[in-house]
Amino acid sequence: MKFGTWLVAQAGRDEWIGALARSAAADAAFPRDASPDEVRLRLGEMAADPDAFEQLDDAEREWVASLARAA
Repeated sequence: MKFGTWLVAQAGRDEWIGALARSAAADAAFPRDASPDEVRLRLGEMAADPDAFEQLDDAEREWVASLARAA
């Protein structure tokens, strides 16, 4: 699963990743087929808070771990 799609699918979660996912889902221009680096570019375009980049780093680690479990 592409990272952008995975992230949006996390919107139902209560913790920080859910908040990041809800923001992504609400952004009509969010690249759902994006890699983590493409999402970083989008956050930069939006002048996102530095915390969002930390959250994205954590989300990327979790996504990579989910891919490893699925393999």
